[in-house]
Amino acid sequence: MARWVWAGLALAITTPALAQDAPADPPPQRVRNATVYGKDACPKPASDDEIVVCARLDEGERYRIPKRFRAPPDRSSAGASWAVRADSAMEEARVGRPNSCSVVGTGGQTGCTQAMLRNWFAWRRDQQAQQRDIP
Repeated sequence: MARWVWAGLALAITTPALAQDAPADPPPQRVRNATVYGKDACPKPASDDEIVVCARLDEGERYRIPKRFRAPPDRSSAGASWAVRADSAMEEARVGRPNSCSVVGTGGQTGCTQAMLRNWFAWRRDQQAQQRDIP
C-alpha cells in the first residue's frame, strides 16, 4: 500500500514538469516603447525579432509638457514676505553670538531660555489655530 502512495506522489510531482514543452521560438531580442496620440497608428516593428509596445494618449496631450514636469518648483522662500525672510536671516546670523543658544562662540548659551520660550509660543499658536479649525 505504501508503494502505491509513493508511486502516486512521484507521478503527481513529475507530471507537470513533463507536460511543459520547450518554447518553439526564442523570445524577441528587442522591445521598443512608443507613445502615440489621438488616432495615430502604432509604428511597425523594424524586424521580426522586435516587439513594439504603444501607449495611446489623448490628442490634447500631444504638445503638452509631460505630467512629471508640470509641478511648479518649491519656492517657499522666494514667495515669502520680506519680514519672514528678514527673520530667517536674523536667526541664521544668530548662531555663535550672545543670546543665540549655541555652543559656538562665547556667551552663546545665554539665549537658551529665550529660544525655548520662542519655540513654545510658536507651538502654542499652532495648537490654538488647529483647535479653531476643528468644527
